[in-house]
Amino acid sequence: MVEAIDTEALWQVLESVPDPEIPVVSVVDLGIVRAVTPELVTITPTYTGCPATQVIERDIREALDAAGFREVAIETVLSPPWTTDWISEAGKARLEDYGIAPPSAALTATCPQCGSTDTEELSRFGSTPCKAQWRCRACLEPFDRFKCH
Repeated sequence: MVEAIDTEALWQVLESVPDPEIPVVSVVDLGIVRAVTPELVTITPTYTGCPATQVIERDIREALDAAGFREVAIETVLSPPWTTDWISEAGKARLEDYGIAPPSAALTATCPQCGSTDTEELSRFGSTPCKAQWRCRACLEPFDRFKCH
């Protein structure tokens, strides 16, 4: 008799898989993991051409295999496209603690170092495609801001 797979146990395994580009947040916190069933984990990358997609799939596969879930498949879907709305509140807090301004609809970013909103965008392109480079005018520190989309 085959034992049914507990999806809560799958979620716990997935919550332990860090994002390869921002290791303080899990792939669950970033909203990359879209759905979990006993047969399938569905993921959506933050960008269609995200260079970390294959690494994320590999890391998820390794974590599932190590936990004894070798039979659970992984599927990458691009529709609907990922949105920053899928980042959990815990994920946003971890980003900020790490020094990355979480996504916000505000025109200016809040500096993750000093909390000032006297900030400016330096470049639409940050350390990864999903972030922009900003600088705080108050403390003069540069920081990444997660782009809203």
